[in-house]
Amino acid sequence: MAIKSLIINPGSTSTKIGVFEDEVLLFEETLRHSTEEISQYASIIDQKDFRKDIIVSFLQAKNCPLDSFDVIVGRGGLLKPIPGGTYAVSDQLLADLKMGKQGQHASNLGGLLARELGDQIGVPSFIVDPVVVDELQDVARISGVPELPRRSIFHALNQKAVARRFAKEFGEKYEDLNLIVIHMGGGVSVGAHRKGQIVDVCNALDGEGAFSPERAGTVPAGDLIKLCFSGKYTQQELYKKICGKGGFNAYLGTNDARVVEKKAQEGDGQAKLVLDAFYYQIAKDAGAMAAVLEGKVDQIILTGGIAYSPLTKSELQRMIGWIAPFTVYPGEDELLALAQGALRVMTGEEAAKVY
Repeated sequence: MAIKSLIINPGSTSTKIGVFEDEVLLFEETLRHSTEEISQYASIIDQKDFRKDIIVSFLQAKNCPLDSFDVIVGRGGLLKPIPGGTYAVSDQLLADLKMGKQGQHASNLGGLLARELGDQIGVPSFIVDPVVVDELQDVARISGVPELPRRSIFHALNQKAVARRFAKEFGEKYEDLNLIVIHMGGGVSVGAHRKGQIVDVCNALDGEGAFSPERAGTVPAGDLIKLCFSGKYTQQELYKKICGKGGFNAYLGTNDARVVEKKAQEGDGQAKLVLDAFYYQIAKDAGAMAAVLEGKVDQIILTGGIAYSPLTKSELQRMIGWIAPFTVYPGEDELLALAQGALRVMTGEEAAKVY
């Protein structure tokens, strides 16, 4: 009998939901919330009941009774660093989501909504591979400044999902493979997957690795310090230059990689230089991760929205194809990845982890 799951993925101005039977999507919807609606609430956590009522009303309109679900799954939020996997929404996990252990973000609502709806109908609630997944080997945490250890914040849900997908499609176990996964979207993360653990990865949020459409990636530290004390910018303005207004935005005034690629192909010299630098930096990161894996790399996987570009694949394959064969899984199907995480637990393939 198929396992029916409700998947909840909250964003800053929307709540995306999906209904699955096993891995088959029955329907999905993006429930959008206006600025006026959101601004009524003092904090993200205060939005919980508002979003819950919208989800329940939508399901009723679709003639999909809440009590027809076997499991409720939410997108994981900014919890403490944890290994990858599917986690039951325990009381402690719930408390850390409410307090914002590593910050307040709309994704924190995923676990809260899953737990509340799950408890209401008496079924389990889970989160899967949140952005704070941390499987770094100890040597990877050393930055050179004791007060500034390297942190693991990246596209864990999609990186893990495509790694498992590759393993399944090729009749292998994820835990037996060494992979380099390159996620390219609004942010870029390059991860070294060793036998089912992401032992090193760029902090894709606020300051490591290749620049991206919106983020600056690694920048010269000394010059950044000088900029911080120049008096030209507030702390908030400087952070926005690193995360939000960096990368393509800073150089070309757009965060759309398709626009950058089109400009480059039409002869815009600056666009071509920035695009070439984008590929160059990603290739450098991949080379570094190959060293982490001591040259034993079974596959390089490209994923994220920018992986739809044939030019991106051909350029990266030209630069780093000598490391390992390439597989491309463009986009990121977060709803399916969340459903698969819960399904592995519900079918007994793996045990739910304890937070």
